Amino acid sequence: MADTARWYVVHTYSGYENTVKATIEKTVESRGLHDQILAVSIPLETVTEITESGVSKTYDRKVYPGYVLVKMFYSDDTWHVIKDVRGVTGFVGTSSNDPIPLSEEEVYAMGVEKKEIIVNYAVGDTVRILDGPLSSFTGTVDNIEVDNNTVTVIVSMFGRETPVEFELDQVEVISQ
Repeated sequence: MADTARWYVVHTYSGYENTVKATIEKTVESRGLHDQILAVSIPLETVTEITESGVSKTYDRKVYPGYVLVKMFYSDDTWHVIKDVRGVTGFVGTSSNDPIPLSEEEVYAMGVEKKEIIVNYAVGDTVRILDGPLSSFTGTVDNIEVDNNTVTVIVSMFGRETPVEFELDQVEVISQ
């Protein structure tokens, strides 16, 4: 059994995503597999359509139709639990018997899990840049957008004040 739970992609028949998710969750509940299969997800996006009559209609749409994401400790047992669900055609990988887990970057890009970043700086604070071509530069925080995972820092380059956007975890406050 793997040492950490990973996200795997399960391929389903078209239109069976919700049924597969519900069946997996029911199986986990009835067999007491909470410690092996931790989460089941169908990534959704909210879409707003404006009809010809001008009425706006909002609904959730599947981002990846035909796929369900499962966070689990991969083993023969968990493989069989998932594979035996009606509507599942297999795991995504080199073969349906050898699934490849998603990388952390893929999981965060899909919005399935969020990284919790604690921001210990505020607008006006002096920060050091930790990553990228400007690493070790210092600057002043101009704007923080936690929802977008961005911070704008005013950096002095070539004698000019230049706003540069970074991810929240690419800068740290300089202790004073």
